[in-house]
Amino acid sequence: MSMNAFRLCGDMSHVFSIIVLLLRLRVAKNASGISVRTHELFLVVFVTRYLDLFTTYYSLYNSVMKVMYIVTTASIVYMIRFSQPISSTYDKAQDTFLHWKFAVAPCAIIATVTTLIGHGFARLDFIELCWTFSIYLESIAILPQLIVLQRYREVENLTGNYIFFMGSYRALYILNWIYRAYHEPYYQHHWVVYICGVLQTMLYADFFYYYLKSKAKGGKFSLPTNHTS
Repeated sequence: MSMNAFRLCGDMSHVFSIIVLLLRLRVAKNASGISVRTHELFLVVFVTRYLDLFTTYYSLYNSVMKVMYIVTTASIVYMIRFSQPISSTYDKAQDTFLHWKFAVAPCAIIATVTTLIGHGFARLDFIELCWTFSIYLESIAILPQLIVLQRYREVENLTGNYIFFMGSYRALYILNWIYRAYHEPYYQHHWVVYICGVLQTMLYADFFYYYLKSKAKGGKFSLPTNHTS
């Protein structure tokens, strides 16, 4: 994958989101308002997407970023699940989305079906199947976190910044795809990636609106209830 400003900014936005969350967990020792289930989904996404670490070398930058995503996401899951006093502040009662049942399983089925349709059973490639699965799963991985925020309503500053940078990463990658389509003569379009990327960005749209609104007014960041007009 070639480098351009949109991809680099997207990658840095993703890195910043991880740094912000790790900073909050390390310094504040508090996981309130954070969904560990979202990060378990992202961990599955990264592990299944980056199996090519064992088969193909693209660049040092590419390899370092892939390893960093896996290690830092695993660290986040570990801290929230097992590291005291952080784990004692994690509210399981608010983080109830059945992610294995309603995210991982459906995405695995859809990925298998679409891969078989595209390549047939005889040409089925396990690494490509896992990559396709990761694309589907990433598009909805933020759902448990958004549900937790809706239940808490008032969003802590670092939590809001973390989710903003995470959403910005995907939005910038859409611009990266557009740029590459116009400037790379042999660029290969992948409509599954496009559709899932747009879906993922749309899930952040409501959050972006209230996040930027709160920053403009300088007040606390709160999400409306279902009854708020």
